[in-house]
Amino acid sequence: ALPALPQPGQGGAAAPDGPVTPWRPPVEDPFLSAMRSTARPGGLGRRFFARLIDGAVVFGLAAAAAVPFAGKVTDHIQDKIEDAENTGRTVTVWLVDGTTGPYLALILGVYLVLGLLYEALPVSTWGRTLGKKICGIKVLDIEGQDPPSFGAATRRWLTYGVLGLLGIGLVNVLWCLFDKPWRQCWHDKAARTYVAGS
Repeated sequence: ALPALPQPGQGGAAAPDGPVTPWRPPVEDPFLSAMRSTARPGGLGRRFFARLIDGAVVFGLAAAAAVPFAGKVTDHIQDKIEDAENTGRTVTVWLVDGTTGPYLALILGVYLVLGLLYEALPVSTWGRTLGKKICGIKVLDIEGQDPPSFGAATRRWLTYGVLGLLGIGLVNVLWCLFDKPWRQCWHDKAARTYVAGS
């Protein structure tokens, strides 16, 4: 048998088991809850102090690694200066040469490796470094809202480090002052991350 059709003047469709329940809007708007679950960008002051702490840790460790070579480099440069003075002419003394260049490359390599171990590994694991933990901020993937992958965290650190070595690191970190809405620096854009308040 076919179900009965609604009679004119009746509201809603007839249901085989009883009256029709009117539509009700959802209790929680799914778009509103998604917006609430997105962490807001962290404050610029907190980011600045976290970067100071993290920079001091990495620089301190790299400087400690450089101590064994400092005496050799200083003696070599001093010998070059004395040799130039003994010629009695004006001579250009290059500070980076075949002796000091490998030491410089070694120290830069140590700096990058320490940065990877100190920055990329903790950021990909917990979303934060020591400085970020102290300042109450964390690094999140912009889409997943969770800590970035190790590859993204490595790309973030390398972009930050290389831009700093090229002399445009200041422009990189100041970029977050103008970026909307995530306040990303260039290294955040390269890794598709942002710094969020926790």
